Amino acid sequence: MNQSIARPLSTDRGTGQVPAAQNTAGETGAEVPWPSPRRAWYAVGVFGLALAINFLDRGILVLLIGPIKHDMQLSDTKASLLVGFAFVFFYLFLGMPIARLVDTKSRRLIIGTGIAIWSLMTAFCGLAQSFVQLFVARIGVGVGEACNGPATFSMMSDLFPRDKLPRAISVLNFGFVAGTGLALLVGGAVIHFVSNMGPIELPLLGALRPWQITFLLVSLPGFLVAALFITVPEPLRRGRIAGVATKSIPVAAVLRFMKDNRWAYGPMFVGLACNVVLHFGAAAWVPTFFIRTYGWTAAKAGVLQGLIVICTAPFGLMAGSALSEWLTRKGYADSNMRVTLVAIIGGTPFAIAYPLMPTPELAVAALCGQWFFAMLSPGPQNAALQIITPNQMRGQVTALFLFVFNVIGFGAGPTVVALLTDYVFHGEHMLRYSLCAAACVLGPLAAVIVWSGLKGYGESVKRSASWV
Repeated sequence: MNQSIARPLSTDRGTGQVPAAQNTAGETGAEVPWPSPRRAWYAVGVFGLALAINFLDRGILVLLIGPIKHDMQLSDTKASLLVGFAFVFFYLFLGMPIARLVDTKSRRLIIGTGIAIWSLMTAFCGLAQSFVQLFVARIGVGVGEACNGPATFSMMSDLFPRDKLPRAISVLNFGFVAGTGLALLVGGAVIHFVSNMGPIELPLLGALRPWQITFLLVSLPGFLVAALFITVPEPLRRGRIAGVATKSIPVAAVLRFMKDNRWAYGPMFVGLACNVVLHFGAAAWVPTFFIRTYGWTAAKAGVLQGLIVICTAPFGLMAGSALSEWLTRKGYADSNMRVTLVAIIGGTPFAIAYPLMPTPELAVAALCGQWFFAMLSPGPQNAALQIITPNQMRGQVTALFLFVFNVIGFGAGPTVVALLTDYVFHGEHMLRYSLCAAACVLGPLAAVIVWSGLKGYGESVKRSASWV
């Protein structure tokens, strides 16, 4: 390994300090004004649209899986592979190589190209005629998170000062809310309106079933959003490491830096893992919970969950950013992770309670509470990661962070609940107790882990204040 890289990245073992550095043009971030608010918030708007399309394309399959299973004669196992493993497969193998490009190349080009590719692969989902074809197409959809997440958060950190970053990321996550909600609402509507429709004949494409047409339609907006990235400026990189202006930092050096700052990164990553297993594991089973427990239809359950997300999540996002800003003004260096802790502590009782409610109305009310508290944390938690990570590592560190989010959350989360249902409570009708048990264990565990990292994170924030 190049010693000029290894030496600054290994840091002082007692402080974890990384020296400030200059940008490629010889100017430090402190010498160049931040982008104008108009330019920065315009970029956030485009990022939000991209995030909405991302979650719409990835989430629509959840509620279309019924007709797909029927038409392709799939088992539950094969269907679950389409929902989870196929999507994270691409990220598993190519997420880190793409993240290394994020740290040195044009980030807006990476995002725009990724959006175009995942939109094309969503369209291919609609043309698939077999399980293998659909599986390969879903792997392609996974390019979205690999290109979009690391590059977006890296650019956001160069568009906004650190005290304004939590609010900007919270606004960005309106795209997540819109995409998740629309996937559930559109999927629920499709099940309701086209469940009895036969194949539709289209020119050149032949006979297409309703679920295939749905994939084709939701793929179209992505191409327009990809083109919008031509109008998004590439911001000056800030907080760079001395002497390494353009060279990509090796993965081993990034991991060593994270090890040196393990008391900040460790609780953040492990606490996130517990929290996303709880949240996304539960979210994947919420429609099924209402179907099995209260006798609802799939369409009604999907529409309901979509409305819960759209109606409660925006309030949680803005409350979380406001709380983070207030704590920062009070002088708390660990303000972002404190908000994450509040989100976990506040949301866990609702996660425990809603599966046990005697009526669906009370379950909906408790679920709204869980979603509100869950959405306090996305802005502050993502900002927390960017603030303590040097610019030239942000793509790679964010990729590792999103690996936890996607592979553990989307991959393992639903399975944890399923294992409890099948092997602990022994029956599909016991799903409500599986959801409750998962919350009882994972919620307090995540809270304790995040709490244990507050001091280490605060110290990392203070050290990073000298980067430019």
